[in-house]
Amino acid sequence: MGRTIVGIRALHASQRRSLTLRAAKSLLGARVISVTRRAKLQLVEFATGHVLEVHFRMNGDWCFTTDREPPPDYERVRIVLDDGTRVSLVDSRALCVVRVHAPHEFVLPDFGPEPFDDAWDAAALGVALAKRRGPIKPVLLDQRVVAGLGNIYTAEALWEARINPQTPSNTLSRARVARLRDAIRAVLERAPAGRYYAADMPDGTDEAWRAYGREGEPCARCNRAIMRIVQAGRSTFYCAKCQR
Repeated sequence: MGRTIVGIRALHASQRRSLTLRAAKSLLGARVISVTRRAKLQLVEFATGHVLEVHFRMNGDWCFTTDREPPPDYERVRIVLDDGTRVSLVDSRALCVVRVHAPHEFVLPDFGPEPFDDAWDAAALGVALAKRRGPIKPVLLDQRVVAGLGNIYTAEALWEARINPQTPSNTLSRARVARLRDAIRAVLERAPAGRYYAADMPDGTDEAWRAYGREGEPCARCNRAIMRIVQAGRSTFYCAKCQR
């Protein structure tokens, strides 16, 4: 916080589509005043009024080095600060999106509540789900229902709550909704350090996952093989025995 940008550029064609040369130049000399997160977005605000919007997508992350060190692998966007720090957006799949918004132009999307907001309880989640007839897994990925859940965290939360991902959202009982709300928080609390609210994790190989990426492996609860289906174009992993 308080540092000034002295250099910024997109190093990959995918990022140059959203972070144009003109947009990058508009941040030169701008001082950072805050870095916040809302849902899956990271927002960097500047004293000039500009906002840098970053969506990490599948597996993007920041890497902090100096100009004296070799750049990290898969560096897609490079930001240089006035103290010599090099901030690199690292993304092996080049799916991250970085945008610059001029002063007073950024409008936050219509996100739902954050999972750790005090007001977000089982009753609030129940009201949101009662309005939806679709399968619970794709519904939870809708950021208007609850902010910040990605594909992996949603699959894991449904496994924790013992809810079949194909269950119509508006059919869940109060008890199951309460279990789901608690499961969402539990999964986010044990998320790998530094990856809270990432949209996805590469390959689902982290030990924290009980279902995601474990097709054919025995369920940690009942030993039945984990299954994989596709919902709304995304892979869903679940236990057909535990999750009814």
